[in-house]
Amino acid sequence: MSQLKRLAFFLFIVCFFSAAHAGFPLSDASGNKLPSLSPMLKQVNPAVVNIATFSTNSQAQNPLMNDPFFKRFFQSRPDQKRRPESQAPRKRRQSAGSGVIVDAAKGIIMTNHHVIKNSDEVRVSLTDGREFTAEIKGVDPELDIAILHIDAKNLAEVRLGDSNKLDVGDFVVAIGNPFGLGQTVTTGIVSALGRTGLGIEGYENFIQTDASINPGNSGGALVSLNGELIGINTAIIAPSGGNVGIGFAIPVNMAQASMEQILATGEVKRGQLGVSIQDITPELREAFDLKNGQQGVLITGVAEDSEAEEAGIKAGDVITAVDGRATSSGGQLRSQIGIKGVGDKVELSLIREGKAKKLQVGIGKQQSSTIDGQLHPLLEGIRVEPSRDNNGLMVVDLEPNSRAAYIGLRPGDLIVGVNRKRVTDFNSFSEALKLSESSILLQISRNGRPMYVVIR
Repeated sequence: MSQLKRLAFFLFIVCFFSAAHAGFPLSDASGNKLPSLSPMLKQVNPAVVNIATFSTNSQAQNPLMNDPFFKRFFQSRPDQKRRPESQAPRKRRQSAGSGVIVDAAKGIIMTNHHVIKNSDEVRVSLTDGREFTAEIKGVDPELDIAILHIDAKNLAEVRLGDSNKLDVGDFVVAIGNPFGLGQTVTTGIVSALGRTGLGIEGYENFIQTDASINPGNSGGALVSLNGELIGINTAIIAPSGGNVGIGFAIPVNMAQASMEQILATGEVKRGQLGVSIQDITPELREAFDLKNGQQGVLITGVAEDSEAEEAGIKAGDVITAVDGRATSSGGQLRSQIGIKGVGDKVELSLIREGKAKKLQVGIGKQQSSTIDGQLHPLLEGIRVEPSRDNNGLMVVDLEPNSRAAYIGLRPGDLIVGVNRKRVTDFNSFSEALKLSESSILLQISRNGRPMYVVIR
């Protein structure tokens, strides 16, 4: 073997193992070489922005000051003037996250709701050094999506992909601002699809990836190897406090549906089928004669005068797909319906008494999930929704300064009783609240553990 041949062979081995170590293929499905992600990233990186938020909060007053006995010991001297409440000491805090420009011409940015939640000011920094104050166009707390607008020219954008075309094993790239370090790129694969039941958001149908996602990556881009946006990075599982290769992103199709409603109306209104559901257990699979490991969601009840009743859905039906997309859990079904608008039609594939069937079902109005001061002043700032099995109301969000938050109520708590009355839906909840005006006794279930709390 000549010296030249030896050199060529050595270079081949080096390139091969370098590519293998990186974990990426030498070519895509079309045979195009992919020696580096750099060309794609040069197009995408300028569209991923850093987000800084600021908020001002009044310093909390010691509750003892409301007690006349203690108040006299802390009163100012007679010659001192009491500072007006509006001039109470205030503090300013800052948090950091990421966002993605999805419409350069209009200056539209997609990010997570939790990144900008409770902020008075949102600042967006671009990779070219420019900085802008952003306008919050609207938010979708249940999906954890927020849409921002900046008045800027010469912006880059990320093309929207189709998250329904993803497969486990597809290579992905995560781009964001971890720990406030500045723009950072990590790589990985799609580890799983349709992850639900994590208790992170109201509507869960996550893309799971092993691409490194850390605090500050929230709201950033998860892109395919061709530079299309396929997800918005939102959360990680980190039992040790650091990344362990289990991160989650909101599928871009869900985020896009939310964005379109926000830009059109300023809010998101989701519909519902009007059914109660239950996940399929091995025992239920056998009882309902589901063959060959068939996945689906069991209908346990159909609401009167609902779209589901009109379409002919019955208790005992097993929904297996929505518009041809398989459904394997209640959380996934909820998310598939949640991206539809009121008045839309969906095709449900279901099994009834062992026979396959398809029905066209309309999407009806969803019962309001907001509890405001008009329902009861002590519950202002709480957002709830009926649980999947209609056995109570789930707390999905609450304001940090609300009475409920002060007494220890948390998102994820299931309210099963109010003022010693069992509650299963909004009607029973509202009726139970009428039994007391000065206080509310809540019976809740937290991670399967029952407990009582009192709100005064």
